[in-house]
Amino acid sequence: MNSNTSRPVPRANTGSALRNWVSDTSLALIQLQRRFDPFLRPAFEALLLEPLTRLTTALINAQRPNEGLQIAEERLLPGEEECVASIIRSFNLQMRALWKPGGFERGGNTKTQGIVRAEFIVHDKLPPALRHGIYATPRSYPAWVRFSGPGPYVTPDIDDVGFMSISVKLMDVPGPKLMDEEKFTQDMFGVSPPTFVTPDVIANAQLQLESLKNAQIFYFFNLHRPHVLDAIMQGLWTKTQSSPLEAPYFSCVPYLLGEGQAMQYSFWPKSKKRTPIPRLPLRPPDDYLRQAMVQSLADGDVELDVRLQLQTDPHLMPIENAAVLWPERLSPRISAATLRIPRQQFDSPAQMEFAKRLSYNPWHSIPEHRPLGNQSRARKRMYYELSQLRHQMNAVPHFEPTGDEVF
Repeated sequence: MNSNTSRPVPRANTGSALRNWVSDTSLALIQLQRRFDPFLRPAFEALLLEPLTRLTTALINAQRPNEGLQIAEERLLPGEEECVASIIRSFNLQMRALWKPGGFERGGNTKTQGIVRAEFIVHDKLPPALRHGIYATPRSYPAWVRFSGPGPYVTPDIDDVGFMSISVKLMDVPGPKLMDEEKFTQDMFGVSPPTFVTPDVIANAQLQLESLKNAQIFYFFNLHRPHVLDAIMQGLWTKTQSSPLEAPYFSCVPYLLGEGQAMQYSFWPKSKKRTPIPRLPLRPPDDYLRQAMVQSLADGDVELDVRLQLQTDPHLMPIENAAVLWPERLSPRISAATLRIPRQQFDSPAQMEFAKRLSYNPWHSIPEHRPLGNQSRARKRMYYELSQLRHQMNAVPHFEPTGDEVF
């Protein structure tokens, strides 16, 4: 069986019949809610999403001490390396339990909806503060863009937890790189909620331990170390998606934009079109998101607006806490580039398999866009080691694309 073929989420395995029931029942209720969400979501987003997001952000910030950091300043967390090692162990065990050699998938952002050719076009006449790194001069870069569902499972689209991710690999990027395994690439990442699911690597290590038991709910709702506000923020923004090409994506973690300046970036679809989800409230096809992508790119080009947001307040726009939404009232998002995905056919078996050959890592980067914060520091080692595992188990060597690949 193709390892990217949808299959049900494994049942919880916590060692407690009661905890298993709580976890499985809560997931079933979320999956049921997904069938009705599109009928209620437009009104919710118009009336409640923004004020509830502001309120949740304020409550999260009220619990955070002001550490007195400066713009773009990082600070190591206590036990950070031990937490990273724990995360890698958890992913390693889970990947080995879920996949067989030759069919290993990624530990996160697992289900490949599609990998498409694209062009990253830097705009002319950007403000001076933005003209660093890849944004220094107006030009275009070829790109491979992977759209994916959440992990660690490959589920029918209606049964996932309601968010999607984007991974952009720019090619023909000159200059030295922070990792020497690729020479000409710059990788970018985004997920559809504007904040990350965990604030830091300490919490991430806790989440992965619960994920090993297929019982992630007990990370959020835990009497000893609750993350209820993070659950609320994720719940506000996760929803029944219509197409990977029709959602915004947020970096959630910061990056340098030249020396001494931090930013986050985001991708916004330029079209307001929304593809109807078939059969709701009955069960849609397992891979309806990919089918929506296929139809959109058969009809014509798709463009996403790339926006940059500069850090202007070190406390309210933190480097080391990825669960805090950077407020636009302090720093608006500024359009800096266009990600243009031309009309194409991308769903051949060969091109879908090509996604397995690629390794994305935020440290495939020029120094001007060095990843910042503990989640990004963790990703350097975590993404590298888990990518090595996946490639070894699939007997597929690491591959740096050029954009000239043909299928």
